[in-house]
This record gives sequence, structure tokens and C-alpha cells, in this order.
Amino acid sequence: MLKLIIFDCDGVLFDSKNANRAYYNHLLQAFDRPAMDEAEVEYVHIHNVHESISHIFRHYPDQDIDALNHYRANLDYSNFFKYMRMEPDLIEFIEQTRDKYHLAISTNRTNTMNPLLKAFNLEQYFGKVMTAENARRPKPAPDALLEILDFYSCRVDEAIYIGDSIIDQQHSAGCDMRLIAFRNQKLNAAYHVNSFLEILELPPFNSCPPDS
Repeated sequence: MLKLIIFDCDGVLFDSKNANRAYYNHLLQAFDRPAMDEAEVEYVHIHNVHESISHIFRHYPDQDIDALNHYRANLDYSNFFKYMRMEPDLIEFIEQTRDKYHLAISTNRTNTMNPLLKAFNLEQYFGKVMTAENARRPKPAPDALLEILDFYSCRVDEAIYIGDSIIDQQHSAGCDMRLIAFRNQKLNAAYHVNSFLEILELPPFNSCPPDS
């Protein structure tokens, strides 16, 4: 019986590709580097900030990484929230599930996750938020999912993960958790959907839900 729904952030809760594009191009521009190509945009969209910075600055061995990290640490990420687009049926989905299931997040975002939830008035919905900053190992390692399971005292078969990337596929597979692939038919997943309200029609959501 399903008791726990775990969400990825980027590409699931939000269409954030334009925000990621703007953020990382801002970092490159600040250090007089050219903007990302499309392959790099795809890379930063699914990897954590440390991996992404290493990737987009890989051609610049002269780059002072300490200076870059200092600049990034003092950069107000809220300036990029205007590029984020919350999924239009997310709130309706949450309102229909919040009293039936535990809701949690596992993302490769770091210290931008909680401010983002607060900015969009979402923080009250999620009882556990795991990021690349507070997980023992970031995605695709399964550590965050395992910690969420432990937090809610759930078995892996009582949970489901909603993700959109190969990183999410690897993340859920690492602990044999069912995956709902969000707008990505290429993923090996238990289910594929293009919207949140479609999820309500899936078999795990049509069995009797828990009372708490």
C-alpha cells in the first residue's frame, strides 16, 4: 500500500531549465567566460551545483575556483526565481494527496531548495526535504531516499518517486523504489506521465490509502 510520495524538484515541481540556464550563464559571464552550449544546459539541469560548475568550467584550468565559489556563495539566487515555472496542476495534486500520503522531496539542489519552496509557498506541504547538501551522498546514490524512508518508517514498496532524468532513474533504482517518469518516455520506469493529475489515475493511487 502506498504511503509516501517523493518528488524531484527540477523538471518535476518546476520547469527550471531557463532558471538554470540564467544562473550558470551568469556565473560564466561574471568570470568573462562564454555562455553554455545546449549540451551543457542539459548537463546542469540534472546535476548538482558542484558537478555542474566543474563541468562548465572544465575548459578553463586557469579559473580560480575559490574566487568562483566565494562569488557564488554571495550571489542571491532569488534573483533567478522569476525564471522558474511551477507545474500548473501541482497544487491541485498536492491538495488531493497531502492528507492521504506523506510528501517529501529528494533533489540535487543545495541551499537554494528551502528558499525556493518558501518563495512559492510550498514549504508547508513537505515533511522531509533532502538535498545534495544534507544527504550523505547526492543523487544518483540512493542515500536521500533511504533517509526519507527511515524518517517516515516506510518500506520501499510503500513509497514512489517522481523524477524526470536518468539521474532520477538511477536514484530510485539504487534502492528498488518505483519510479514515475515525468515527461520522459526514455526512462525505465514503472509509470510514465505528462502531468500530475495523470498520476492520480495510476494503480498505486487507486488502492485504499493509509489514514495517516
